Amino acid sequence: MVMGPTHAMSGAAVGLAVAQILPEQWGGVTTAEETFIYAGLAAGAALLPDLDAPSATVSRSFGPVTQVISRFTENIAQTFVNVTRGRKDKPCKNGHRTATHTIWAALAAGVGATALIGAFGKTAVIGLLFFLLGLGIRGLLPEWSKKTDWLIVTGLSAALAYAVWSYVPEESFGVFLGSAITVGCLTHMLGDLATKQGIPAFAPLLPLKGRRWWNLKLPKFLSIRANGPADRILLAGFTIAVIAQIGLVASGNMRDVMVDLLPFEVVAQDPGQDLGQDYLGQDLGLGLSP
Repeated sequence: MVMGPTHAMSGAAVGLAVAQILPEQWGGVTTAEETFIYAGLAAGAALLPDLDAPSATVSRSFGPVTQVISRFTENIAQTFVNVTRGRKDKPCKNGHRTATHTIWAALAAGVGATALIGAFGKTAVIGLLFFLLGLGIRGLLPEWSKKTDWLIVTGLSAALAYAVWSYVPEESFGVFLGSAITVGCLTHMLGDLATKQGIPAFAPLLPLKGRRWWNLKLPKFLSIRANGPADRILLAGFTIAVIAQIGLVASGNMRDVMVDLLPFEVVAQDPGQDLGQDYLGQDLGLGLSP
């Protein structure tokens, strides 16, 4: 798998970009501060799919608590694969990079977080912020986190969670958090897709030649080895991208850059318009204007 810091940094880079083009009703941001928060949450969420691997960064983030959750997740994933496997799928003996590495899991994580916030309000918001921002800290600052007692990092995560909750309006958190989680998880999967093993992106709903748990892969000449030279190059590239984007966001130019890169027209938001028309044009039902 791509290593934790690369996943986290790619999540931050993609989060900074996506936050600028999402409609506000879909979790998009309205201020620079919200953009940075969204990126931090996406960075943390970009580690979530590896909760099925006890040795992963996410599984070691909160001491014995996440270790227990990780082993439970791995066992559930393994069982799920064996229950849903096709006639030509081999029995699953390790749940890593299976159920949590599907598109459906990424969507379910975002929807589940939004539903959790709808049901439990402030308690769910602060809990999710604490968990995701804690993951973001450990993923983006791996060396510092390793040298620092996990209780100190946990305390910092709690302080950040409360600060963010105090800043962002509570009614905005449902879709805001949910979309950041889905964006982070999907970014993680794109990173693992680039490795030689690939990921079961569409399993178990899209069978192929008698198999439900087949891996989607890039051509061999494009695939990379985890923790190899290409992985480190990607980490450096995403780090540079994050630094550049932070400068653009702080200067107020990030959205203009994103608009110029998009293959469709982006128009200014008008609160009086329907969601399908108010952000990405008016010619098509989904708001995309050719």
